[in-house]
Amino acid sequence: MKVLERRKDYICVEIYRTLFSIYGKVKCPLFYRTPFQLLISVILSAQCTDERVNKTVSGLFAKYPDSMALSEADVNEIEKIIKPIGLYKIKAKNIINAAKKLNEEFGGEIPETIEKLTELPGVGRKTANVIISHLFDGYGFAVDTHVNRVLNRIGIVNTHNPYKIEMLIMKLMSHESLGNFSLLLIMHGRNTCLARTPKCPDCAINNLCRKRL
Repeated sequence: MKVLERRKDYICVEIYRTLFSIYGKVKCPLFYRTPFQLLISVILSAQCTDERVNKTVSGLFAKYPDSMALSEADVNEIEKIIKPIGLYKIKAKNIINAAKKLNEEFGGEIPETIEKLTELPGVGRKTANVIISHLFDGYGFAVDTHVNRVLNRIGIVNTHNPYKIEMLIMKLMSHESLGNFSLLLIMHGRNTCLARTPKCPDCAINNLCRKRL
């Protein structure tokens, strides 16, 4: 039976179960000790590896551990600290302005909704979904390049629009599993369903994949 003839909700559940048996409950790969630090780490992770971000933020958080300290930081000093992660000029401005907005409009607390989170500089839906799923046990489904690629290859979605993918998966999956489902797909995309040379013979879910059927 071809994948397109099968119920997509069933396929998603089977993918989740299979990948969960391999990776389990996936922890956030970014370093942080407080909700504010997670926010900053996720903003800085755009177009950068988690490993590089983690190496960089250890020095950043040592000097600027909270929103008050970062909001008063000199942008040139922040640029020097985060330069290794790329796009550092834009990101330096964003994290300082995000810290200021948190203090001025949210009392230094991280907003608990996607709508409010995306009001912060440097925060798009993907970043907001990561925050929601990790900090508030919310129903966040973050769509990065790995999630996008894996779901399109399998045949669950036929679009590369992150918002449309997010909305569809939220209809297909139980809300409590959304955050970990995103992380499981990321792990699978990094380790098996590679962009250029996917390891199809070694794939634990190739029986569910349109590419293989």
